[in-house]
Amino acid sequence: MSKRPAPKLKLQHRFTPLRRMSKWPIWADVVTRLGIAFLLIAFVVLVHWIDRAGLKDSHDGQISFLDVVYFTMISVTTTGFGDIAPVSDRSRLIEAVIVTPIRIAVLFIFVGTAYQFAIKQIWEKWRMARIQEKLTNHIVVLGFGISGSEAVRELIARGTDPACIVVIDSNRGRINAAEAMGCNVLEGDASSDETLIDVQIARAQSVLVSAGRDDTSILIVLTVRHLAPRVPISVVIRTQDNELLARQAGANNVINPVSFTGLLLAGSAQGAHVADYMADLASVGGRVQLRERPVAAEEVGRSLDELASGGRGLRIYRGGKPYGFWEEETRTLKHGDLLVEVINCEECEASVPGG
Repeated sequence: MSKRPAPKLKLQHRFTPLRRMSKWPIWADVVTRLGIAFLLIAFVVLVHWIDRAGLKDSHDGQISFLDVVYFTMISVTTTGFGDIAPVSDRSRLIEAVIVTPIRIAVLFIFVGTAYQFAIKQIWEKWRMARIQEKLTNHIVVLGFGISGSEAVRELIARGTDPACIVVIDSNRGRINAAEAMGCNVLEGDASSDETLIDVQIARAQSVLVSAGRDDTSILIVLTVRHLAPRVPISVVIRTQDNELLARQAGANNVINPVSFTGLLLAGSAQGAHVADYMADLASVGGRVQLRERPVAAEEVGRSLDELASGGRGLRIYRGGKPYGFWEEETRTLKHGDLLVEVINCEECEASVPGG
């Protein structure tokens, strides 16, 4: 996995303006906001009408109900024109203590409504477009449950920049958790073409799928493979019968946590330290770590036992076929080979408290 930093995004912590739909439709929200504003204005009209004796009209000296409505609208929305003004101490006190706070509240309601339904949408659409332009060679995590969150945490611990990780989940709490880790987030349906296109799925480095249900995970794999034919896909499948279906759907790697747990248990039965070593290999906090990488130019022609990194070569992949370290093919490495090696993880160990 490449550790080169992804392009720094101006707004790493929130990938998209998507929100969970409100129980109220938009028109109902707008009507409610405006209703509150006009209710406050009506209250001020009532207060001014009751206290109309304290107002003076410089035009004709008479204060009618129309004058009260006019004075209220002008005083609530502006500072007034001075043609009608409070002259008594009580009227001035009412303007200062009651009308002024209501004027501020009404202003906030109108400005907030304009921001929520116009300015904010324009701003966030522009922001999302800017982020999308820079998304490339990123890791897309579809599902941020236990497996997905642990995968992201492990990626970050291994040096992956959170700015190059995009998390998609339909649960707001999980999205907030991913956001707090510094990832780009999108709240939506990971099996939707539109959602995946929004995160530039075809330009991703890899895709990790952990939807919590095998049927949902397989559907997501099918959708991703349709949109991104060449992007590597890893998926968590919990039922062994569904592993073949996941591979047929297009997954490159199928991970069964139940099977892996069984391997650890079986290993512990055959030796006290086998399970410990397997967990050590899988975790960034261990002393050793498994790594997959292309064969380096200086390693071409060498044996799998003579890696420039100093790691222990275990397997190579040539033309999609695996060859173990004991097989003849691993004695001469070639251009295009992928190798799996065990490396000394001193840097990882140093980064872990007490390591």
